[in-house]
Amino acid sequence: MDFDFDRLEDRRNTGSLKWDVKENELPLWVADMDFKTAPAVTRAVMERASRGIFGYEIVPEEWYEAYERWWQNRHQFHIQREWLIFCTGVVPAVSCAVKRMTNTGDNIVVQTPVYDIFFHSIENHGRHVLENRLKYEGGEYSIDFDDLEEKLSHPQTTMMILCNPHNPVGKIWSRKELARIGQLCKKHHVFVLSDEIHCDLTAPGFEYIPFASASDICAGISMTCISASKAFNLAGMQSAAVVIPDEGLRQKMERGLNSDEIAEPGSFAVTAVTAAFNEGEEWLESLRQYLQENKKLVRDFLAAEVPELMVVSGPATYLLWLDCDRITNDAGRLCEFIREETGLYLSSGSQYRGNGASFMRMNTACPRARLEDALNRLNQGVQAFKTANFTNV
Repeated sequence: MDFDFDRLEDRRNTGSLKWDVKENELPLWVADMDFKTAPAVTRAVMERASRGIFGYEIVPEEWYEAYERWWQNRHQFHIQREWLIFCTGVVPAVSCAVKRMTNTGDNIVVQTPVYDIFFHSIENHGRHVLENRLKYEGGEYSIDFDDLEEKLSHPQTTMMILCNPHNPVGKIWSRKELARIGQLCKKHHVFVLSDEIHCDLTAPGFEYIPFASASDICAGISMTCISASKAFNLAGMQSAAVVIPDEGLRQKMERGLNSDEIAEPGSFAVTAVTAAFNEGEEWLESLRQYLQENKKLVRDFLAAEVPELMVVSGPATYLLWLDCDRITNDAGRLCEFIREETGLYLSSGSQYRGNGASFMRMNTACPRARLEDALNRLNQGVQAFKTANFTNV
C-alpha cells in the first residue's frame, strides 16, 4: 500500500503546540511529525468515537498482547505481561520515577547533550543533575565510561536516566555499551530508567537494543519507558507503558503511578496504540524510508550549500543535530537570528546541555516540500548571519 507522506497538512489554528507560531514562521523544532498517523489508527479511533460514550476505561488484555507481540517481533525482546504498566506518558512516568525511586537531594546521572525535559523532571523535584558528558570527537559521540563510573560512584547518586536511542544525537547504543552501563550501575547501586520512546524510528537496516534485554543485570535494575507516540505521531493520545521486570521495583513504581493518578487510560489511549501495533507496521516501514530520504536531502543540501554546518546525528530518530561551530559557538543566537530573519524555527542545542551550545536541532518529519522550504530558509539565514559579522571569525 502507498502512503502519502508528501501531503501538506495545514496545522495552524488546530491547537497544535508545534504550529502555535506566527503566520510566516515554519516550525521544525519540537519532536512532532507533520504526517497523519497510520490509517488503521484513524479507523480504530473513529470507530471508538462513534459509540458516543466516554466513561471510565480499563486496560484490556489486547493492550498487553499488542505490546508483547510488537517487542518480540520487532525487537526480539520477550516482555512478560506482568512487567507492563499503563501510564499516560513517558514524561509523567519519568517524573514519577524521580519522586518514587530517589530522595530529595539525590544525584541523577544523565548523558548530555540530552532531552531537556529530563533536567526539569529532576530539578523540579529537588534532585541534582549530574552530567556524564558524551565525548565528541571527529563528528561522533561516545560514552566516557571513566567519567560515568566516577559520577555513579558518588554516594548521593541513586539513579541514571538513559536515552536509548539517544535524543538529540540519534545514537543507537550497542548491546555491549548497554551491558557495561548495567554492570556499572549494579556495582554502585544505581537504578536505571531507560527512555526508549524513539526506538521504532531507526533508519532502515538499523535496529535498537532494549536496555533490559542487554543482560540479566540490566533487566534487574531498570525500568523502561515505551510508547507508540513518536513512531505513530500519537503524543496527544496520552498513552505509554513502563516495563519493569523486577517485582519489587515494579510494585514500588506501580504504587507511584497510581498515587500520581497517571495509570488510567483515556477513551482513545488503548484503542490508538493497539491499532498501531497490530495493524500499523507497513505504514511505519514506509515512514522510516521516507524519513531516511528526508535526512539524506538535508545532508546533501548542507554539503552543497552550507558546508559550515555539519550533520552529526546517528541512524535513530527523525531529528538532526547540526554542528554550528564553524559559524558560531553560540547556536542560540544563530537560532534566534534565523527565526527573525527567515521564520524558520529550530531548537537551540544549549537547552540540551553538554556541548549543545554549538548545535541546533532540526525536526525532519515533514513533507519534502516543507523540508525544502526550511532548507532554503536555513541557507538564507546562515548567509545573512555571516554577512552581519556574527560568526566566530
